[in-house]
Amino acid sequence: MSDPTDSVKIAVLGCGTVGTQVVRLLLEQADDLAARVGAPVTLAGVYVRDTTVPRDAVVPVEALTSDAEALVDSADVVVELMGGVEPARSLILRALAQGAAVVTANKALLATHGAELYEAADAAGADLYYEAAVAGAIPLVRPVRESLAGDRVTRILGIVNGTTNYVLDEMTTKGLSYEDVVAEAQRLGYAEADPTADVGGHDAAAKAAILASLAFHQRVSLDDVYCEGITAITPDDIAAAKETGRVIKLLAVAEQADAGVTVRVHPTLISADHPLAGVRGAFNAVFVEAEAAGELMFYGQGAGGAPTASAVLGDVVSVARHKANGGKGPLESNYARHEVLPMDAAMTRYAVRMSVPDRPGVLAAVASIFATHEVGIESVRQMAGRGHAGLILSTHRATEAALRATVQELRETDAVNDVWSVLRIEGEA
Repeated sequence: MSDPTDSVKIAVLGCGTVGTQVVRLLLEQADDLAARVGAPVTLAGVYVRDTTVPRDAVVPVEALTSDAEALVDSADVVVELMGGVEPARSLILRALAQGAAVVTANKALLATHGAELYEAADAAGADLYYEAAVAGAIPLVRPVRESLAGDRVTRILGIVNGTTNYVLDEMTTKGLSYEDVVAEAQRLGYAEADPTADVGGHDAAAKAAILASLAFHQRVSLDDVYCEGITAITPDDIAAAKETGRVIKLLAVAEQADAGVTVRVHPTLISADHPLAGVRGAFNAVFVEAEAAGELMFYGQGAGGAPTASAVLGDVVSVARHKANGGKGPLESNYARHEVLPMDAAMTRYAVRMSVPDRPGVLAAVASIFATHEVGIESVRQMAGRGHAGLILSTHRATEAALRATVQELRETDAVNDVWSVLRIEGEA
């Protein structure tokens, strides 16, 4: 490897699917990258835990090292693609402390230790970029952080996990069960052997925390995000959604109102004509609402080696240009002090699906319970059964606390046989 003293030296930590693609692009596009940066860009090395493990041929054997600290100390830009909290956190802090720029795709680390990393970057006057941490190849972090810096973002609705979108899309279009689709997703490589982080909503929750922090100019951590996955979604839920002209998506929802900020991840009903309803397969999409710009949609590949590497290299070019020519990227914007509200304070609409006895007066009794808790009923759809009736009640906007109390009383009254499901409704007036 050439290593001229006037080059910008790039260290890559981790050589998995994304790391391999980043190395490939760094080497194959070296001339183009140099022209864009204004200086040669060279690979200082690639950290791996075991240098004897066979790697993709695009990764030079002589570039591999198991000494992460020495590699970090030799670099101008550190690209962290290891995942997890440690040793990634310690290595990033080490890099920032000596003034190296850092590019990371580590959403979990940013969502849990973001404040510490931002402060370290600010103290050192170093860049901390993370476009690939939220939605793979989709340009999202930079538009929210920079392009909308003069606007007021009020709401974000995001499909930010490709695995769950694939599962729900297959259940919707093919009528398959959750278990069958997850098994197929694992076979195709869309889902891990242990898919909990995806289907449990945890991956999306980390991304929601990052997006909310950027959009609302304040620190939002993973602990602030309400998280509910898709494991309880059934074919009956999918069919009921179709009955009401909606589809189910796992959404990251971040909202700013006068009372404060709410951030949540959960299965959500959205109208079939909403732009997010048409997001198919393992794709991601984020719908942003801002006061001046209005409605914006960002759509594309949310995962995969090459798409994610594209986002990483975009950050590398930006920070390497600063290293070569002077300057620095935007600092963390965390001046706002809005209260981060608990889930009980979240305001939205709901669809409550239940079984009731097929006898006179039942609907009036059910409506009375909703009225007691000040949850307005927007519409009622009835599906007849043998000896019972299936009801889908769509509500007006209400707090989560009021809806929860309503459902609790519904489950206790003899006017209701069973409450089958409760799903939140987004993207409708």
